[in-house]
Amino acid sequence: MKRDKSIELLNKAIADELSAVHQYMFFHFHCDDQGYDLLSTLFKRTAIAEMLHIEKLADRVLFLKGVIEMKASEEVKQITDVKTMLEFARASEEDAIGVYNQFAMECGNHADSVTKKLFEELVMDEENHYAEFDDEMENMLKFGEQYLVLQSMERSKKKAMMAPPTGNEPA
Repeated sequence: MKRDKSIELLNKAIADELSAVHQYMFFHFHCDDQGYDLLSTLFKRTAIAEMLHIEKLADRVLFLKGVIEMKASEEVKQITDVKTMLEFARASEEDAIGVYNQFAMECGNHADSVTKKLFEELVMDEENHYAEFDDEMENMLKFGEQYLVLQSMERSKKKAMMAPPTGNEPA
């Protein structure tokens, strides 16, 4: 097994996952601010899943007696348009699928089946993320702006139902 090569690939994956966490949290904050609870939750949940990926990758680096490099590979893109967010997220997940498949093959080629299996598991997770973003993009294309309006109205209804009585309500 070529530990150095596996450690290098694991650290590249950590950098990409850190970038994904930062980007998805940025999207979460902006969707939350715009009242799009469903999308906000999706981005937050995906960011948390990416954090768990970082933990698995880091554990493997440490097992291989390597040094964990906690540097994001990219700066956060200042995207605030929801459709563009979904397009970016979908493309990012598609890229991750390709990269992790490649990393898995490289690890297999240098007799590191455990790291290979880890990358294969990450591919499955990234495919699920892609599918979720793709479903949301289809909803946006199918329903247009009404899809976002409905999410915003749902939040308003929830807030109204949770508001304390003022005493001025009709009997």
